[in-house]
Amino acid sequence: MKQILFLTAILMANVMTMSAAKKSVIDRIEPTDWFVGMKNPTVQLMVYGQGIRDVKDVTTDYPGVKIDSLVRLDSPNYLLVYMNLKDAQPGTMTLNFRSEKGKVNSEKFQLKAREKKGEDRLGFTNADVLYMLMPDRFAQGANHPKQIKGMCTYVEDRSKPSLRHGGDLNGIREHMDYFKELGVTALWFTPVMENDSPDSDNGFSTYHGYATTNYYRVDPRFGSNEDYKRLCDEAHEKGLKIVMDMIFNHSGFEHPWTLDMPSKDWLNLPEWLKESNGSSNAQGTSFLQTSYKLTPVVDPYASKVDLKETTEGWFVPTMPDLNQHNPHLLRYLIQNSFWWIETVGIDGIRMDTYPYAYADAMAQWMKELNEEYPNFNTVGETWVTEPAYTATWQKDSKLTENNSHLKTVMDFSFYDKMNSAKHEETDGNFSGLQRLYNSFVYDYLYPNPSSVMAFIENHDTDRFLGNGKDTLALKQALALLLTVNRIPQLYYGTEVLMNGTKEVTDGNVRKDFPGGFPDDERNCFTKEGRTKAEQSMFTWMSRLLHWRQGNKVITKGKQTQFLPYQGVYVVARQYQGKTALTVLNGTSKPTTMNVARYEEVIGKASKAKDILTGRYVDLSKNIELKPRQSLVLEF
Repeated sequence: MKQILFLTAILMANVMTMSAAKKSVIDRIEPTDWFVGMKNPTVQLMVYGQGIRDVKDVTTDYPGVKIDSLVRLDSPNYLLVYMNLKDAQPGTMTLNFRSEKGKVNSEKFQLKAREKKGEDRLGFTNADVLYMLMPDRFAQGANHPKQIKGMCTYVEDRSKPSLRHGGDLNGIREHMDYFKELGVTALWFTPVMENDSPDSDNGFSTYHGYATTNYYRVDPRFGSNEDYKRLCDEAHEKGLKIVMDMIFNHSGFEHPWTLDMPSKDWLNLPEWLKESNGSSNAQGTSFLQTSYKLTPVVDPYASKVDLKETTEGWFVPTMPDLNQHNPHLLRYLIQNSFWWIETVGIDGIRMDTYPYAYADAMAQWMKELNEEYPNFNTVGETWVTEPAYTATWQKDSKLTENNSHLKTVMDFSFYDKMNSAKHEETDGNFSGLQRLYNSFVYDYLYPNPSSVMAFIENHDTDRFLGNGKDTLALKQALALLLTVNRIPQLYYGTEVLMNGTKEVTDGNVRKDFPGGFPDDERNCFTKEGRTKAEQSMFTWMSRLLHWRQGNKVITKGKQTQFLPYQGVYVVARQYQGKTALTVLNGTSKPTTMNVARYEEVIGKASKAKDILTGRYVDLSKNIELKPRQSLVLEF
């Protein structure tokens, strides 16, 4: 199927090229509209159309708008129009495209007023808890379409882990009250932009959203741009933020850029198009997949070949690697992120595969975004488990001469250490919760530890529970995650004990949320639909999450950690005379917390409330702890 699509596209491109001299036809313009009053008044229009490159000029008589330049690319079917909107007001302008023979094609383009100033766009912070979910796997709303005309062939089959299951944006929107009941404050969805690639249960599938084929359109299987806007508006009304997943490193194979490259350097190693043909079985050719090794990007001794394999190799054969060193492509991507902020009102961005793209280009993006939206926030996926690596990518890092301008990084060290510790006994050396202690000691490397995102699982990892139901280990992980100096991220369904591993397929850690689909036998969105164990976990998490909301001890408090002693790991947070104490027994045996050892943070307090149970704990004597017990005390 991929090969047929590829050959058809090549034939169409050749036909378009041969007929380019005969006429110019405009298919679409991106962005679809733009906003006046931006700090940078320049906007790039990418015009798609047969032979459009060869128009003689582009004009407009709209007041305050100036056509700065036209950029004619290698393909005759693209034209870049750079406009200056410094003195423009909102309204509908007319762009006139005049051919060599004097024929004029006119296109309307809307200039919009901004809903709010850039500095009024407030991003997520460590006061938030992000709830990460996959739209295809979470819930299906009313009137979900069976098939979308004009899309590549796809099948919604919930019995197949790697096919689409039919979740959508309206399904998420219909469960806003659930998020409020649970106590999270921000929602991060895997990408919602169009991923129009044919699916295969035995090969590549794009239900996850990471192979973009249209940067300005919500995937119709999830809904429309208007549905996304409505979801964001209703989330804001309920005090929830929305974080949008974006990918600048690669696109989907079916994107028009792949089928008809705007310029020869639009993609990294474009000659691999012929060899991959979008096939996931490109072995035996010179096709080069990325090495998935991120260290060469910061390694002072890195070889050129290693660095090239990381940044220029394709992520998979079905995801062509974008060349952000092409200034016009970079401008397109930067504008696209601004457009979604202005159009639907997202509150943050999570950038996928951050170090795989060129670091200098990504830094330029982040610098411009921070200038336009100084209080916005972006988190980059930086999948290396060493704190020194992660800290290098954070804005204003002293570990590198090149400022990334990236405010938030992902704490893969926390994820790695916690998932190892859950299987181990905490000793006096390096096992168990000692791993977490030894990870936090390197927080001095971060310019801003409170803007590091920690997590215990996500869509790319095994579920924390694996294939089991060990709630003691899970509660320890969550108690620590939600009380330390981090931005915490949860994965959907953990609160109702969803489990699974990637051993057979990634789809087994991306199962459908029980009750999200019309034919589900039970509904975990309600107390009545949960089992006793699920309800117990939900109640426990909800209590902790609601306690965390607005709690300045957790978001602003000084952090003090104690070396695990007799298997007990203690972390204190203190702010304006108040203290929160997280106490974890990192062993499978009963043990005792020696209260006197923690006098410097307990002071003269005689009792504390365990917010997880509502009971009070006597601090005047040692505390007996059950195996793997977790306490979160406040006094």
